[in-house]
Amino acid sequence: MAIIEIEGLAKSYRIYQKQEGLLASVRGLFHRTYRDVQAVRGIDLAVESGEFVAFLGPNGAGKTTTLKLLSGVINPTHGTARVMGHVPWRRENAYRRRFALVMGQKNQLWWDLPAQESFRLHQQIYAIPPDQFLRRRDELVDLLTVRHLLSQPVRELSMGERMKMELIAALLHSPEVLFLDEPTIGLDVVAQHNIQSFLRHYQQTSKMTVLFTSHYMKDVAALCRRVVIIAQGQIMYDGSLGGIIDRFSGHKMITLVFPGDSLPQGLSRFGEVVEEQAPKVKLRVDRNVIAESLAAILAQHTVQDVSVEDPPLEEVIAEMFSLANEQARSAQAGLEEVPSPHA
Repeated sequence: MAIIEIEGLAKSYRIYQKQEGLLASVRGLFHRTYRDVQAVRGIDLAVESGEFVAFLGPNGAGKTTTLKLLSGVINPTHGTARVMGHVPWRRENAYRRRFALVMGQKNQLWWDLPAQESFRLHQQIYAIPPDQFLRRRDELVDLLTVRHLLSQPVRELSMGERMKMELIAALLHSPEVLFLDEPTIGLDVVAQHNIQSFLRHYQQTSKMTVLFTSHYMKDVAALCRRVVIIAQGQIMYDGSLGGIIDRFSGHKMITLVFPGDSLPQGLSRFGEVVEEQAPKVKLRVDRNVIAESLAAILAQHTVQDVSVEDPPLEEVIAEMFSLANEQARSAQAGLEEVPSPHA
């Protein structure tokens, strides 16, 4: 059963175009120029109860806007959405008590107070019974190993420690749905790993539904089986992580290790040479001719070791984003070439 249902959801903004210069600024007081920006362009999406879904896309793709719509922070321009049977932008208290939103670049904790004081405030906001609050707080504090930091002002915590406290605050009322926006942004490798481990364990034990955004593919690989990719406000892909490479990558990587300290000549005829450091060379080869190319290389050269791998996930997704941007520019150019009916 779908716990999140989205149909034709769209959000556009009207933005004032301020011109440079004093005269233009004065003119703008009387005659303003605006342009419409479509942050989300009619997306359809269904998320089942208990899923952990990655919501990926380049900057400005509409990821955060979608999470804000589903959280009821902003209203849509068109379309509908229901989360646990609620329309988010009605902002019903019954809905607010059942979800949580954590944004990696926003703080919900009081900056100058210890985190435990903010936790107490959340207890009052969500009317959590005292025994339940203490049990939940202690469970989360122990899972994230931050008990020794509870009395320390939030401003004195590291970024990783602050994010742990943000997660605790968000989970105190046992939400059924969690929206995470860049939870590991700016964190070091150790802090990222700790957050990943906690989220994976907590989601598996609580069966909570999670929709999260991240620019770190290691987050995605560690946490999610399903990936939704959005670009230019529209969904480009919805499926498994491995399916991204199968669908959008037209090549594989062949790594060859030759005997001696030199490389044979003419390897570029088998594929694009990506990396060359004797005695190793890496080739990018069209996946449709992998078998033929590899057979030809082995027939013509002595090879000590060989491996065939899919390209890095980051590379494939970057290619997808680049393709989406090119398509958007082409579409915009086509619109600009269409003559005005009043011309």
